[in-house]
Amino acid sequence: MILFFYNLVLLGALVASAPWWLWKMATTHKYRRGMAERLGRTRVFAGQNGRPLLWVHAVSVGEVLAVARLVRELEERLPHCFIAISTTTRTGQELAQKRFGAERVFYCPLDLPWATRSWIHALQPSLLILTETEFWPNLLAGCFRRRIPVAVVNARISDRSWPRYRRLRALWRPFLSRVDRFLAQSPLDAERLQLLCGEPDRVRLSGNLKFDIRAAEEAGVTRLLRAQLQGRRIVVAGSTLEGEESALLAAWPTLLAADPNLLLVLAPRHPERFSLVAALLGQSSIPWARRSAWTGAPLASGSILLLDTIGELASVYSLASVAFVGGSLIPSGGHNPLEPAQFAVPIVAGPSYENFRAITEDLLAHQGLRIATTETLAATLIEVLQTPALAQELGSRAKEIFDRQAGATARSIEAILELLPAQIREGRPR
Repeated sequence: MILFFYNLVLLGALVASAPWWLWKMATTHKYRRGMAERLGRTRVFAGQNGRPLLWVHAVSVGEVLAVARLVRELEERLPHCFIAISTTTRTGQELAQKRFGAERVFYCPLDLPWATRSWIHALQPSLLILTETEFWPNLLAGCFRRRIPVAVVNARISDRSWPRYRRLRALWRPFLSRVDRFLAQSPLDAERLQLLCGEPDRVRLSGNLKFDIRAAEEAGVTRLLRAQLQGRRIVVAGSTLEGEESALLAAWPTLLAADPNLLLVLAPRHPERFSLVAALLGQSSIPWARRSAWTGAPLASGSILLLDTIGELASVYSLASVAFVGGSLIPSGGHNPLEPAQFAVPIVAGPSYENFRAITEDLLAHQGLRIATTETLAATLIEVLQTPALAQELGSRAKEIFDRQAGATARSIEAILELLPAQIREGRPR
């Protein structure tokens, strides 16, 4: 009954918003990409060759990075299985194709009954693996009807989402109580999921997969930037959102007054904002270059490199003398501070970190991260840059926490294997 009313509301919303979507698809290419797959048009995966299929759904770039190691290790444990990966966003799709190969990456269907039914029927997965909070009623119900096990890895309920989930837990419980395994990031996430699903035995604390992230390889831009150093130091500002680039540009002259030989790598979070940030840089008097057009020509001291590419930020962090993790100066919940932590880079972030509360509070508790506001950003960055002992302490403690918390991938794989029939785990003919 709940699913019926959910679909009724969904259909009404779809009809009401149809003119807007049709206009967007007609005028904007990104809205057309993958639409056929989102609406239920399936395709054959040539590499499957009759093997059992595991469906992994990773929403966007962050989730693709988080499950990359999980997918690789599942392939090592289950070489007789085929793993297909779906994403929701265009940037996630591009990175997934780069990491896993385009022949097994597709757009996740919209949570419409016919679209999810079509993909479930075509894939006939032996297991569905969702990431974080991808709880879609039609997708879940379709798997339940076919007795397909469902696991949620890196599961979490953010501070921002928790009041809404708690208020509507009676509506969510019929779906979440049938999920076979929630593998929670933190004790708080585990507690919230137990309350939501009403089945404590289905929830396990596995840790955060993002503690197992390692830069897959050195990016081309990292090699080019290393040749530019020659005694200069790099500030890397990653995953920035609107309002943060202007704050960094306002702080940049103060940083250069303290150290004229700095370079800034500025990496906006969303590709659709690359041109907007380029326009902002163009209005300033600061020398700058776009990564997409830069082939290694000498950068003047005090220059800014706009990292308008996908998948290179993690590697660039390895060169940073200090890293600013964006999405945190403005009330947006913050982004993942672990990518610089793996390189023992001192980290500065803003006061909004609700989306990564457990990770950030662990770093703060062990003096592995500094918090700055818009007003104190320049002073905080300068303090780290001009105090080698502080920078070394911040970086080494962040790296210690990163290494100590590793192991979520191995715990998640063991839990996933438990959900598979013995003949699939052992590679016996079905």
